[in-house]
Amino acid sequence: MKSNEQVLKNTIQRCRDNNIIIPTYRQMANPDLIPDGIRQELKNIGLWDLNPRNLFRITWKNEPVKQGGQFGAVNYVELPKELTGVKARIFVLLGKYFPTGAHKVGATFGPLVEKLVTGHFDPTTQKALWPSTGNYCRGGAFNSYLLGCPSIGILPEEMSQERFDWLEDIGSEIIRTPGGESNVKEIYDKVKELVAERGDELVVLNQFAEIGNSLWHYAITGPAMAEVFAAECGTDYRFSALFLTQGSAGTLGSGDYLKEVFPTIKVGAGEALQCPTLLYNGFGAHRIEGIGDKHVPWIHNLRNTDMVVDIDDNETMAFLRLFNEQEGHRILINNGISTDVIKGLHHFGISGIGNIIGAIKMAKYYELNEHDVVFTVGTDSMEMYQSRLSEAKSEYGEYSSTQAAIDYHGRLLELGIDSMLETSYYDRKRMHNLKYFTWIEQQGKTVDELNAQWYDDDYWKRQYAKVDEWDQAIEEFNERTGLVKQYQ
Repeated sequence: MKSNEQVLKNTIQRCRDNNIIIPTYRQMANPDLIPDGIRQELKNIGLWDLNPRNLFRITWKNEPVKQGGQFGAVNYVELPKELTGVKARIFVLLGKYFPTGAHKVGATFGPLVEKLVTGHFDPTTQKALWPSTGNYCRGGAFNSYLLGCPSIGILPEEMSQERFDWLEDIGSEIIRTPGGESNVKEIYDKVKELVAERGDELVVLNQFAEIGNSLWHYAITGPAMAEVFAAECGTDYRFSALFLTQGSAGTLGSGDYLKEVFPTIKVGAGEALQCPTLLYNGFGAHRIEGIGDKHVPWIHNLRNTDMVVDIDDNETMAFLRLFNEQEGHRILINNGISTDVIKGLHHFGISGIGNIIGAIKMAKYYELNEHDVVFTVGTDSMEMYQSRLSEAKSEYGEYSSTQAAIDYHGRLLELGIDSMLETSYYDRKRMHNLKYFTWIEQQGKTVDELNAQWYDDDYWKRQYAKVDEWDQAIEEFNERTGLVKQYQ
């Protein structure tokens, strides 16, 4: 077996051959630190182009254009109260302006790059295996291509056709598993089977277990939210709540950062009502693509979860049509929502709409007022879900003005505080203990580490402190490739 140093030499040569420079976390958080020469090169590169310089666009601060964009403020929108029905201000960070149109390129950057720059992944002999229910797989395939690494995407066969088309176009090997969004175990089973067959050829990058996923959000997404709050809200406002669907729990890493900066913030984790794992230890199937279920991710810090919110996927799919069809737009205009806001509703894919629902429900539960601020994210946009609109039309017929009125007045404005749990110490411990059945019994984790996650006050601090260590490793790696010299 090759030593880490030999693997590292292979990786360095691959990067030299492909003109690959890896950004640091500091540069992703603050693009002003990116060398001017690289910024000049980006003026001739499209946002989705398969060019290694697009690694420097793994940030919330891309100029919102398709071609040649530079950097600016965080991309976000504030939702008007006419849309949310609550007094609290709700801000949504926008994933649409990342390469691939989803922030999962950040979540996949951490796990892959950490292994590349430390000599634990050899792109000349190994493939990156990305088990996913959608955008993580896409982000992984994109980063793999940019970093000169062959990739395999594993995802359920019932995910939107756009996902499969995109993976095929990028040249990733694709493996379909049975079921849909809820069928995570089937993905794990296929991973186990592939590893048994192909052994050292594969490096598994499991989003539910890789700390690089949540670490990226801790270092990049949390500070981006704090930056928006500082720019938009004065001393009269409180950063009161953060809502995010659980999914892989990666984005919830931003909550761990925000708890340090705003200690009184409430962090809510969401899931589909049709698969109430956190709420009721339950199971099922649902249609909110991208949020996962039927298990608790290893990287979810349950000690920082103040609330669980279960989201009805019927409401999510109803609002998908309300936000994207002509009669839906008509009813929104008639109720005082500006055309500019309506034009921006395409920024929210299915999971983004689920996040908005959860943010509204949290605002109502805590009776937040005009001095309170809630944050969430729009993971991706409608670009990956046009087929879902076509399917809804085929199944339910044309979207009528009557149905639009029902969805707006009777559903959106009447979202309630049902199917929610403000968590006690033992509620959180119960949910944390659910990790045992997936990770100890099935995936080879240890009880000692499971207990450390709960009882060791410094466990999560040590995990997130790795960002400085990884930045140093990235800088040393770039120096060894010799490619950064032209920009110094």
